[in-house]
Amino acid sequence: MLDLAGVWTLSDESGSQNVPFALPGDGITALHAAGRIPDPYFGSNEYSCRWISEQDWVARRSFVYAGGAADLVIEGLDTVAEVRLNGALVLEAANSFRRYRVDVTGDLRRGENQIEITFRSPVQAAAALQAGMPFYIPYQQVNGPIPFANMLRKQQCDFGWDWNIALGQFGLGAIRLEPQGPRIADIVVTQSHSGGVADVSLAVHVDGLADVTATLCGVTQTAQVRAGVARLTLRIASPELWWPAGLGAPVLHELKVTGGGAVATRRIGLRSLALVSVPDAAGRSFGFKVNGQPVFARGANWIPADALNGRITVDGVRGLLQSAALANMNMIRVWGGGRYEPDWFYDLCDEMGLMVWQDFMFACHMYPSTPEFLAEVGLEVRDVVARINHHACLAVWCGDNELIGALTWFPETRKDRDRYLVNYDRLNRTVEAALQSVLPGANWWPSSPSPGPLAFGDAWHDDSSGDMHFWSVWHEGRDFDHYRDVKPRFCSEFGFQSYPSMQAIRKFADPADFNIAAPVMESHQKNAGGNARIAETMFRYFRFPVDFENFVYLSQVQQGLAIKTAVTQWRSLKPHCMGTLYWQLNDTWPVCSWASLDHGGNWKLLHHMAKDFYAPVTVVAVPEGAGIALKAVNDGPGPVTLALVVSALSMEGRTRELRSVQASVGTAAAEKIAEVAVASLAKGEVLHWAWSGDAEGEDIHAIKPWKAFDLHDPKVLIEVSGDAITLTAQAFAPFVALEADVPGRFSDNAFPLIPGRPRSIRFAPDAPGAARFTLRHLYAATYGQT
Repeated sequence: MLDLAGVWTLSDESGSQNVPFALPGDGITALHAAGRIPDPYFGSNEYSCRWISEQDWVARRSFVYAGGAADLVIEGLDTVAEVRLNGALVLEAANSFRRYRVDVTGDLRRGENQIEITFRSPVQAAAALQAGMPFYIPYQQVNGPIPFANMLRKQQCDFGWDWNIALGQFGLGAIRLEPQGPRIADIVVTQSHSGGVADVSLAVHVDGLADVTATLCGVTQTAQVRAGVARLTLRIASPELWWPAGLGAPVLHELKVTGGGAVATRRIGLRSLALVSVPDAAGRSFGFKVNGQPVFARGANWIPADALNGRITVDGVRGLLQSAALANMNMIRVWGGGRYEPDWFYDLCDEMGLMVWQDFMFACHMYPSTPEFLAEVGLEVRDVVARINHHACLAVWCGDNELIGALTWFPETRKDRDRYLVNYDRLNRTVEAALQSVLPGANWWPSSPSPGPLAFGDAWHDDSSGDMHFWSVWHEGRDFDHYRDVKPRFCSEFGFQSYPSMQAIRKFADPADFNIAAPVMESHQKNAGGNARIAETMFRYFRFPVDFENFVYLSQVQQGLAIKTAVTQWRSLKPHCMGTLYWQLNDTWPVCSWASLDHGGNWKLLHHMAKDFYAPVTVVAVPEGAGIALKAVNDGPGPVTLALVVSALSMEGRTRELRSVQASVGTAAAEKIAEVAVASLAKGEVLHWAWSGDAEGEDIHAIKPWKAFDLHDPKVLIEVSGDAITLTAQAFAPFVALEADVPGRFSDNAFPLIPGRPRSIRFAPDAPGAARFTLRHLYAATYGQT
């Protein structure tokens, strides 16, 4: 194998640009590295970099080849491109999601060779394709400042989104020459489990082999190849099973397949994983069973780790996924406007016990249904499924993101719904058929959100069936308590924005821009009216902050409260509701967004709060008429015993016990273990409860907006000893948070601090060295005193 990655030369169509081009990578990163453009993430530089996507680019390099028959193998070719070898056209491609393998034996030379890739302007290519459609195919202009992303099989968010920069990147993932000969290509893995035995069936796709031998967990079998495929089943007695996070170890086993000198390995998790969606009294259920056990999905939506593929690293993605696992998540949804992730991404999810909801890459637009487009989609889906199907983490394959809803978003679709509904159905059926042709019996869900198969209703407001996207609180400006008005079966999107942390803001803005109305801040807010909505909500719930940095802090507090309200309410409905995946886990660049992790991986306050509200065992407060119910939720592997103490907590920090109970809590359903009357709280008091036993924690619930409470100066003191930080207060301090001047992670943040109850946390810096800390809490943020 000859790897052709490395440093190429990149030039534009005019020849005025000629810079080194590191592959794998993207052209925009290469131009920035060469000093030809400013950092597109800083200030408002994005807009001065959009010209790059409006023209063609050519990448070239030479290499020496020793001779012999060979295939050119390319992955992640983004997007409309031609590849030439020694002047001969060997590949025309228009799908960044596919792998390409081309026999180039006749075009190779012994000795020096020249290879060239022409990247066509995605802006021009998309416009030309739209012009050639038999009828207009609408795209979501709110999410697409560069038009017609729906014409191209590339990341849809490359043309912009309501959280993403719009640069229309181009580039390449991998390129190599492989000698021709016996080869094990894809391995399709299916499992059935019964009576303590796992039957693992393999469809091994090969070239040039007569038979293959497979070994798994000490069991070996050989099978003949017929029509390029060897089929065999390995029976594993008493298998050591793979479990999602919180239910057991995510055990992986090596599968080794050999034949004719060719070797291929995969890491296999032995498990049964079923999507359960059946009609019931309420409508239609939605949830997952792993190894026969119902699993409440706790997680978030995943978008690409960076807006520019050349900036994505394995270590960076590992950190983001580890943060999800550390926040007690067991599922992420790979959203349909990004990309199918590389193999190593799913390896990481396997290792961490993170189930993956995998969208196919269609989002928020209408898409063509021409024979040519559907044929390309079929090739894409079959290729992707063949590549990643074996991963234990994969829980469900979903046809698209929000295409059913998009049928109502455009004048064209509203005027001629029949045409666009049939158009959509052709695409959706193509995706499903291609999936099932590779992986028969795969867990399939037609769209997200969706009430169910061949149902095209409003899954944004109808909470009775299937999965739901609930955006009324953010996009319609409703109160946080509106989350309590719906009872979703599974909510796969809901969110509330905040500002990125000051650590992230300082990377793209100068202090002169530290104002929410500054042009730089507005250029890093891609949701129309987003800054105003954050500020308006703040007026609703809090006294207004004293300065910009406290505005940033308070925006993160209110984001955390919004998502906490939704998650705790819906977890209290278990098993009616069996999953919450908030929007979103991560950011592609530093921006105001719905993410709980800053660009680069720093934990925003929401992520710290998620660690608590996603704890496998917790106690949540649910308003019920004139009372507040305390419900215990147990998502663990077995029953637990909890001791609960419920108190009234004054702003001075005095507690008054209201109830104490002990309870045994099973896993099947949330259980009410205590109730207190709202009237039992005096003016100026909030509800506080703490639990201990097989799990421990504490929480608070305010029955009025925080602006209604007259806070006292808590006079918080900080004592630092090594990496340990101890905080004490003389009055109740809500939402105590620390910030560091160096990258790192706090063990806890955004917590209540009560007099006489010191809180000890730790700070782990990313690199050795001392850190200085900034203290924030609600009193300091809104009264301006510490």
